[in-house]
Amino acid sequence: MFANEFQQYLSHFTLARQMGRQHHFYVGPTNSGKTYQALETLRQAASGVYLAPLRLLAMEVRDRLMQAGIPCNLVTGEERVMVPGAKHTASTIEMLRPDMAVEVAVIDEIQMLMDPDRGSAWTAALVGVPAKQVFICGANSVTESCTRVLDALGESYTLTHLQRMTPLLIEDHSICGARYHAAKLHKALQPGDAIIAFSRKDVLTLAARIRQWGLSVATIYGALSPEVRRGESARFASGEAQILVATDAIGMGLNLPIRRVIFANIHKFDGVAPRPLNATEMRQIAGRAGRHGLYDTGYVTVLEDDEQWHLQAMLQVDDTVPPFALPIALGGGDIETLSQQIPTWRLAECVEYLHNQYARQHDQQHLQWQVTALQYQQALLIDEIAPTLSMRDKYRLMCAPLAIQVPIARDYFMQCITAVATQQPRSLPNMPDWLNGQQAQYLEQAELICQHLSLYSWLSYQYPQVFPDRTLIDDARKKLNAYISRALRVQAGYGKTQREAELAQYR
Repeated sequence: MFANEFQQYLSHFTLARQMGRQHHFYVGPTNSGKTYQALETLRQAASGVYLAPLRLLAMEVRDRLMQAGIPCNLVTGEERVMVPGAKHTASTIEMLRPDMAVEVAVIDEIQMLMDPDRGSAWTAALVGVPAKQVFICGANSVTESCTRVLDALGESYTLTHLQRMTPLLIEDHSICGARYHAAKLHKALQPGDAIIAFSRKDVLTLAARIRQWGLSVATIYGALSPEVRRGESARFASGEAQILVATDAIGMGLNLPIRRVIFANIHKFDGVAPRPLNATEMRQIAGRAGRHGLYDTGYVTVLEDDEQWHLQAMLQVDDTVPPFALPIALGGGDIETLSQQIPTWRLAECVEYLHNQYARQHDQQHLQWQVTALQYQQALLIDEIAPTLSMRDKYRLMCAPLAIQVPIARDYFMQCITAVATQQPRSLPNMPDWLNGQQAQYLEQAELICQHLSLYSWLSYQYPQVFPDRTLIDDARKKLNAYISRALRVQAGYGKTQREAELAQYR
């Protein structure tokens, strides 16, 4: 079965192969209008789909189309909001429908092909979205890899390179000079500044400190639900919050009135160890400064002098990458066939086989199976908890969205696996009494319950008999989001930031 991965993979997308698709690449830096132009074409089409990297962006595009008088569905792993008669759909990219033909499709943030965990979803969209006109938006870094696959498919494409609509300038000096000093940061802050940190702890601590200086703050980081992130974005956009403190979550399509981006750090944790931000990441984040129509120029800087060189290098270097094999994911049928071929009924052994079999061959391939360390961990857990489940069920559970490296999330997932294996109905996570209070100390617990709720919601579409409380999810989500929004406004912080802790060792 796996002698010819390319043809085997294409067999999942027969409708796309029949449509004679035309592809239009709109590539360029942030703030170049590439997605706006594609969405204008989508708005005018008789039918279409927008494939988003985030649930938040799917929600925003859906709202934009609805406000323009165009009925639009919202489809994500956690929810289905279907509008009678709608011919347009905004969805997260993992929810691609290869069996639903449309006139126009927009694939956003195509550089996410390089994501080690989710890149395969962008490959599926590129190869398999059944649309007459496909608009591909994002950074130019992966264009050659994409066009190589389209050439192999015999499908035509055009390339449009766009430039920023406002200039982006690196400030001559860092905020604090030779080393970090809170008083210098306080003095330098101005309304419209966005400070970017790379951990939840640092974001909350910086936000608390800035509030103590008398400035109002909006806060955005990955653990927040899309609804809360949206509310915090609106506070900053309206001017209610003068300063934004965020993780790189803002780098993915959020339209915010940022005048200046300040990197609190140039390193992020990649799941194994801290590493410097690469050129595409720094450009995506820095490019949020200087929103067209609000500012004539965007500015970007760092806190300390010794990080200035990395910022300059990453913003000036060519961020295109050599052609690489686009990542693809297995389907449930594929995993069954593979398990019979090996043979094994252990999912983890199938995952390990794929990793060993194809990791050495990617240079000669257009496409390559994507197997991640987290998938392997999930597979091991599923085999242990439910060894007799079918391979299709095991594979489906391996695709469940969760942070398996977080012990509480892993424990909840184990309970859900058991429920599927025993076919015992499982209720929605309990909503604690403190959700109705004004205390901020339960913020982290509320975020964890949100993660449980997201997993439950996803599972309710896969196993509705086992997870039957789908109708209760919206009310529970509203309670959690309301509590988190209140808690963010009174959050007292958690001590020193990581940077301050490191510097303290040398003082």
